[in-house]
Amino acid sequence: MKRFVIFLTIILTSLSLLAANAEAKRFGGGGSIGKQRSITPPPQKTPSAAPQNAPAQPAAPQSTGSKWLGPLAGLAAGLGLAALFSHLGLGEGMGMLLMVVLLIGSVFFLFPMLRKKQHAPMQYAGAGAPYGGNTAPVANTSATVGTAPQAGAAANIPADFPVDSFLRSAKTSFIRLQAANDRKDLNDIREYTTPEMFAEISMQLQERGDVPQQTDVGFVNAQLLEVVTENDLAIASVRLTGQLRENNSAPENFDEIWHVQKNLKDDHAVWLLAGIQQA
Repeated sequence: MKRFVIFLTIILTSLSLLAANAEAKRFGGGGSIGKQRSITPPPQKTPSAAPQNAPAQPAAPQSTGSKWLGPLAGLAAGLGLAALFSHLGLGEGMGMLLMVVLLIGSVFFLFPMLRKKQHAPMQYAGAGAPYGGNTAPVANTSATVGTAPQAGAAANIPADFPVDSFLRSAKTSFIRLQAANDRKDLNDIREYTTPEMFAEISMQLQERGDVPQQTDVGFVNAQLLEVVTENDLAIASVRLTGQLRENNSAPENFDEIWHVQKNLKDDHAVWLLAGIQQA
């Protein structure tokens, strides 16, 4: 009986240690959490074959004056007809009436062109913290950060998107959230996550209890996969790869896709983490 009690105590102690190790994890628990997305693969560019002996011809610049030929020709025709009516004795009133009609037609022609110029594409410059803007410095870390090449992904990223600054902030935020998760800093985590994501992280921290967690990020690389707009939300998917150590264990590689989003209707909105997806 005594041996059985000792054996049972050993088993329960081992199970409690395993449970503690399972609960003490890096930010996100090392699994997929929050918003999950199917990333659209970038289209493959097929280079067109150029003639071997024919030199490349520069593209002829498009004339900007052609779009004004219609209104100008209409005005000139109106002036000519007004003069003709006056010469034929039909009176200046008929000529002026025709001039007014032509002027109104020119306005209707030019209005869509001017309106098209006013509606410029959505700008991403000044995207705001924590992604695309300034972030607070990360303390107590010796991690190195790098930028992965963006080969093949440009087709899914707007041309005016600030890729370099966005990725720098994403990597800094990755390290900062690991540190906030270690010390169970809910206020810092709330600043960087959507309400849904914050609720899931809070639940993980509650289940962890008082078990300590230490995450040391060795290095982290980032690659912007795509930026899309859905229901007034800009959603960016960033692939984060690198190496880290948990609780002084052996270094391990990580490969995650972080989905961040921003409310385009709010001028003061910032990019917030909405989901982590294991690559």
